Amino acid sequence: MAAGRMRSTRRLRSWIVEQVSSGKYPGLVWDDEAKTMFRIPWKHAGKQDFRKDEDAAIFKAWAEFKGKLTDGGQDNPAAWKTRLRCALNKSPEFKEVMDRAQLDISEPYKVYRLVPISEQGVVVPEKKSREKASRRSKRRRSDSDSDAASDDKQIKREEATSQLVVLLAREDNDSSVSISTAQDSFSVAVYYLGQQVLKRQIQGTDVRIMYLPSSPIPPTPLVLKARFPRIPLPEPPSTLPAGPELQALFTLLPFMEKGVVLTSTPQGVYGKRFCQGRVFWTGPHTTMPDLHKMERNTEPVLLFNKEIFKQQLDYFRTNGGEPPQCGFTLCFGEELSDSEDPFQKLIIVQITLPWEEQQVQNAQSIFESITILQSLASQSPLGEITLNLVTVPSPTN
Repeated sequence: MAAGRMRSTRRLRSWIVEQVSSGKYPGLVWDDEAKTMFRIPWKHAGKQDFRKDEDAAIFKAWAEFKGKLTDGGQDNPAAWKTRLRCALNKSPEFKEVMDRAQLDISEPYKVYRLVPISEQGVVVPEKKSREKASRRSKRRRSDSDSDAASDDKQIKREEATSQLVVLLAREDNDSSVSISTAQDSFSVAVYYLGQQVLKRQIQGTDVRIMYLPSSPIPPTPLVLKARFPRIPLPEPPSTLPAGPELQALFTLLPFMEKGVVLTSTPQGVYGKRFCQGRVFWTGPHTTMPDLHKMERNTEPVLLFNKEIFKQQLDYFRTNGGEPPQCGFTLCFGEELSDSEDPFQKLIIVQITLPWEEQQVQNAQSIFESITILQSLASQSPLGEITLNLVTVPSPTN
């Protein structure tokens, strides 16, 4: 039976099993003899060898089955893929088997397991099963009717949540705000295998660092309306040496597609991860020596504490010594500890805060001036110095 002609009340599990068993979708096959796990093709739409009719066939079939084949009046393989991924991940009948996936090969795939009913929840006593089965049947009809709207919300939520980062991070009970938005900016430098490939400065309180694949598929209207300035991770330049590290870099970049959002608040700079690829970070205000991983679907992480910076700056202004640091480092796709050389990693993003750097320079000048005055005073018999202010005439031509 063709996917588009099946009843809309059919459960996802039944639909998936039928499609895997049909053998008509390239790469969609059983992963074990017992047919408890299946492989699903997972090639990124931005790859040069991406074939829409083959690599996106199963995702297109699900979009057709859900009546969402041409959302926005155009084909969108990336949206088709997101829709089925969301459906699989939110269903208790499927479990992704990450250690069986192969995502760094020419024909990448993921593996999902069909979860037995006994593992999906509490077993219903037999005497109550008939009554509850009736209620479940009604709920399923209702859930099936709302699946399309739910999937739409899930697809949009991944982008829309970034609009809420600033609200989550800026909750502050302190009514006194000493750092205005004009003082907030980011200087962002991107390194691939230790080579700087991009440097940009953003004026404002928010920035999103992400990978934009070279794809003919236009962004969705929601992305076009995103208010965060975006810094796209560039394609690897030809100056990078060929080898397995370069191939790993090409493999990693598509997993950074939704990136990381940075938000500057009176308390400090927060980061929130939206991309599939892992993100680790190091900074001057970490309190634990362990690895610092930025998780998805959690509250924003405080990467730079402005209150600690202010205390360090006050001390430096008076006593000198080591100046306070004015930034932090992100590592995409690999673990990064404080003791490791970041320039040995595939993708490093170093963020410095220009306004804070200026404050350190000002404090350095003040400390040096005080040191000179103290030195002069120590040479005076009275321990005092007198400054004579004179007018310096303007130079004439």
